[in-house]
Amino acid sequence: MKVLLVNPEFPETYWDFRHALKFEGKRSPFPPLGLLTVSAMLPESWERRLVDMNVRRLRDADIEWADVVFAGAMIVQKASLESVIARCKAKAKRVVLGGPYVSTTEHVPDVDHVFVGEAEATLPEFLEDLERGEPKRVYRAAERPALTSTPAPHFQLADLERYSAMSVQYSRGCPFNCEFCDIIEIYGRVPRTKTNEQMLAELDALRATGWRGLVFIVDDNFIGNKRNVKRFLPDLIEWSERRGRPFSFITEASVNLAEDDALLELMRRANFRRVFLGIETPVEESLKEAKKGQNTRRDLLESVHKIQSYGMEVMAGFIVGFDNDPEDIFDRQINFIRESAIPLAMVGLLQALPDTQLWRRLEREGRLLRESSGNNTEGSLNFIPRMDKARLVEGYKRILSTIYSPAEYYQRALDCLSHLTEGPEPRQTRILSDLTAFARVTLALGVLDSARMDFWRYMKRTLTEHRQNFAHAVTLAAMGYHFRKLTRSYVE
Repeated sequence: MKVLLVNPEFPETYWDFRHALKFEGKRSPFPPLGLLTVSAMLPESWERRLVDMNVRRLRDADIEWADVVFAGAMIVQKASLESVIARCKAKAKRVVLGGPYVSTTEHVPDVDHVFVGEAEATLPEFLEDLERGEPKRVYRAAERPALTSTPAPHFQLADLERYSAMSVQYSRGCPFNCEFCDIIEIYGRVPRTKTNEQMLAELDALRATGWRGLVFIVDDNFIGNKRNVKRFLPDLIEWSERRGRPFSFITEASVNLAEDDALLELMRRANFRRVFLGIETPVEESLKEAKKGQNTRRDLLESVHKIQSYGMEVMAGFIVGFDNDPEDIFDRQINFIRESAIPLAMVGLLQALPDTQLWRRLEREGRLLRESSGNNTEGSLNFIPRMDKARLVEGYKRILSTIYSPAEYYQRALDCLSHLTEGPEPRQTRILSDLTAFARVTLALGVLDSARMDFWRYMKRTLTEHRQNFAHAVTLAAMGYHFRKLTRSYVE
């Protein structure tokens, strides 16, 4: 059996960093971890081919080669996914579809087999049915599986040279109850983790491919199960030190990370360099509306600075469009982002994702308009907001134009560097170690960019005030360039 694993293309968004990755000669931030894991669950005798459409195009020859096509997608990949399915069905190929999109959408694409929920239990059932010649169309996970049965991903299928980081997963689920979140609907509110031995074996497998550098632990809340995390990190530190510290890590966590100095110190020693926080808004009434009470129990600015003081850059998500947002929400978001020194501030309009608490509430209230595109940064709404829609979209665009203006962004990056300690080791980056990449950054930002004077002022201050973090400063400059490019297309 020949299986083609296809990751549909993501549209251009703030999250893909494509304009920054070009400086490194990379095409995508991370490979499709879900498909790499599914590959490891298939029979060893099957031939495998991965096509990640974010790093190369899907050729007719790829489809013709396959006996069966496996695809997985998020809702934001919907348009590309539908094109992939149409091409495969035109060639009479069996198509198997799973992933977050089909686990929540009411509009399942026309494919042969659909996997709703996590596939650890249902995929073996499908394989048995297929062998008997009696496969079902829909396989629905009856429960959320223990991750101890999840195999190590087939990292070797990915073209590692095309990516800026690799991905692993430690846990699924989050203990919190945010109204707008689909993660708790898909993966539940009881975080499940892999064993320490599993994780270290995965890291050994990744290291064996020759990969060195950044690894993204993709958990939606890495510290959701604090007890297990605190048991895992000492083993990770020991593993890393024995192998010459081959990886640095980034992840996602809840703001209550700032409460736990012992956990922060363990993450610092394990070489975590960036953490994404769901801050959402500085407005307490909006946080309560969103059932995000965990963000109301501590000062958010102090929490950000606390995490930064352990050498971890904070990246964060922000949302406007809550029913309780005040008239001055746009200025309040701008001021918070400025004062928190978060360069990579992802601001989006509230979206009602399928099968979330927010979706169900808005449906009851008669305010739903359509299914979300999955991209909350391009200025569209899929529900009727309390604030005047035109004012909301105009204010949202003003936030983007302000926080990603060159002077604002470079100052925020400098402030971020001031909060960061050096961490356990100097920050390294391919952009700086690769002279060609560094030359591309300098040419694009220091010569061709209309904001070149801001860039050189930033570089001068970095060299005089933050020399130890110069490499990271160059990376932040490249990311800021990406944000400016996208912002122009969104606000014009």
